[in-house]
This record gives sequence, C-alpha cells and structure tokens, in this order.
Amino acid sequence: MDKADLKAEADKALEKAYSPYSNFKVGAAILTESGNLYTGCNVENVSYGLTICAERTAITQAVAKEGPGMKLREVFVANRNENGVSIPCSPCGACRQFIAEFATQETRVHYAGKSGDVTKSVSDLLPDGFTF
Repeated sequence: MDKADLKAEADKALEKAYSPYSNFKVGAAILTESGNLYTGCNVENVSYGLTICAERTAITQAVAKEGPGMKLREVFVANRNENGVSIPCSPCGACRQFIAEFATQETRVHYAGKSGDVTKSVSDLLPDGFTF
C-alpha cells in the first residue's frame, strides 16, 4: 500500500465523520507494521472536550484488533471544510502524542500542507514529545 492508497482511504473515512458543530470533516488511514489498514473519522460532541479525532479513532481500532504491541508504519490524515475543500492542517497536539505512543523511528505522517501533502517523521512532528 502506498501513500496514494492511504490518502484515498483517509478521504473515504472522512465522509463518515460526525461533525455537526464545526462542519470540519477529518479522516485518517493508518498502516501498521503488520501490514493492516485501519481508518477513522472525527466524532464531535456538543461537549467539545468529548470529541475524538480521526487519528485516535483509527489507532484505537488498530490496538483493539492487534493488541498493545501494535506499531504504526504510516498515517495519512485528510480533511474537508464545510465547502468540501481540503485546507492545510496538521494533526493536533493530542493526536501527535497519541501517534508517538505507537510509532517507530520509521513511522511517517502525511497531511495537507500549503503547497500539497506534507510528510514528516514523528520526531519532526513532535520533537519533544512526552515520555517516561
């Protein structure tokens, strides 16, 4: 599975988003080290703090299926605003930390940037992430 395939899966996932408050749909597609694909979308709540992001939805599915040893190979995050347009938007801080929890040195994260898709390592995305 290549980056274009992951992007297509993330685009499909965002169509299932529940975003009545922000009208901002987000989809994520992750590929695990085991070669499995999981997707997720954002699910909002009237109490904003209870909202869950697409990245965390996909990762929790992967852990539920593969167990606590699951590791991420690649993550693609796609978005569309209320006009159906993708805008530059990297994963939020909570998702960066969540991704880092299951990442390896080789894990790559892709998302929409100002001049097209951006690809970063997790250490570039979260240079001083929290660890024990």
